[in-house]
Amino acid sequence: MKYLSILLAFFCLACGNDFLPKPKGFNRINLPDAAYQPLPDSLPYSFEYSKHAKLQRDSSWISERYWINLYYPAMNASIQITYKPVTDSIIREYLSDSYRLTSQHNVKAYAIEESIIELPNGSYASFTELEGEVPTQAQFHVSDSVNHFLRGALYFRTATKNDSLAPVISYLKNDIIHLLTTLEWGQ
Repeated sequence: MKYLSILLAFFCLACGNDFLPKPKGFNRINLPDAAYQPLPDSLPYSFEYSKHAKLQRDSSWISERYWINLYYPAMNASIQITYKPVTDSIIREYLSDSYRLTSQHNVKAYAIEESIIELPNGSYASFTELEGEVPTQAQFHVSDSVNHFLRGALYFRTATKNDSLAPVISYLKNDIIHLLTTLEWGQ
């Protein structure tokens, strides 16, 4: 009986109504320091890309010879890069396709901001930032107008909302800018 009353007292005292909810929090995202490496020289273009990315051949059914993906496994993101040789007036078609692919995001984007970046190689790059719940948060294209046309887009393989990915998106946009500023055309 003595033990039963002690056990009963323990249960009565242990069940208090002092409940404290946990404060709201955010996922912690640890981003690595930026570090870069050169592309292999088997492509008609070269640039420095992140050491945290894996270089992969584009394996989609529409891929062409010099199309690549820079896959960031820790961020579950990739920068898809397509390359086309320029011949005569075909550059207009490539530019038109690039703008068409960007404008397809008008449905979900609440802001699309394009900027022109003058590159050290003398080319100009169009860099477009998209905001909202869009599948791609950054797109770019660059050409020397004579021989080369390069286009890229940033994609995430996750259902996480873009506002939660904001630090990662900013980090990868900086990688894209570095890629563009180190771009050189092959022969």
